[in-house]
Amino acid sequence: MKETIEYLLAGNSLDEDQAYQVMKNIGNGNFEPTQITAFITHYWYKPVTTPELIGFRKALLELAVPLNIDVSDAIDLCGTGGDGKNTFNISTLTAVVVAGAGYKVAKHGNYGVTSISGSSNVLEQLGYQFSNNSDVLEQQLESNNLTFIHAPLFHPALKEVGGIRKKLGIKTFFNMLGPLVNPAQPKFQMVGVYDLQVARQYQYLFQQSNKQFTIVHSLDGYDEITLTGDTRIISNEFDGIKTPKDLLGENPLNPVDLYGGKTLEEAAAIFKTVLGGKGSNSQNAVVLSNAALAIHTFNASKPLNQCYQEAKESLLGGKAESNFNNLING
Repeated sequence: MKETIEYLLAGNSLDEDQAYQVMKNIGNGNFEPTQITAFITHYWYKPVTTPELIGFRKALLELAVPLNIDVSDAIDLCGTGGDGKNTFNISTLTAVVVAGAGYKVAKHGNYGVTSISGSSNVLEQLGYQFSNNSDVLEQQLESNNLTFIHAPLFHPALKEVGGIRKKLGIKTFFNMLGPLVNPAQPKFQMVGVYDLQVARQYQYLFQQSNKQFTIVHSLDGYDEITLTGDTRIISNEFDGIKTPKDLLGENPLNPVDLYGGKTLEEAAAIFKTVLGGKGSNSQNAVVLSNAALAIHTFNASKPLNQCYQEAKESLLGGKAESNFNNLING
């Protein structure tokens, strides 16, 4: 690792194979924590290049615990996180609403690093039991259109990295990798990213695959649609900016309305309130806008307002809550 760090500090970037080898060595426990920390912190000052991202991703997928489930008609709704905004669990609620609307969701997720409550934190708080048993996860997907793929169970080689990230408490390039290393590799994917450079890198990677994808970035810094400002949306069919009026027909929302709470208990309470159909107009609007775009990802020819109505029926009609409760209760 010493040679690699010196090479990077001299102003060089890793090629795809070099990045692959470094990540394989990290995953196999061949480096000391201080070396890994130095490697990670280098990328605070220098953005990860696309070849580096490809190499890192390839290594992590090779090291992952295999997951053999049919996801040819499923979507992943994992975001990068790292926006530092402390919103409520929008992407996780979006996943539950999309599943309630009848679409299959195989959501990759993890504990929060830069937020109070990541996807896995709130799910655990609500009673969901994580598993890396393919039969269990496939049964959930078949019965409830929904399963959660808890990253630590599928990427055990990165346990030490997880501890380093938690101690650092800020976003790192591993935020970029999270949505790319779902071991199931669903055919459909909607991902929120924390900046436009990452959006462009994702666009390139997804275009090289057979994915039907949508990438979103709120221009005021969020890694999801928040309706607090304009949103950049990139998909197989579209690349442009949508305003809150375009997406909702209303003026921008106040960021205060999207607050995620100070504790995990508060985050879980907000989640249950929104899922129970008792969320504020702002909370509902944000979840429904994200869910509508996720549904639209399955079928780009379906009008977005129709997708919104499907999401609304799922959330406010109680389908999402009922389906989620059935999932939790087994």
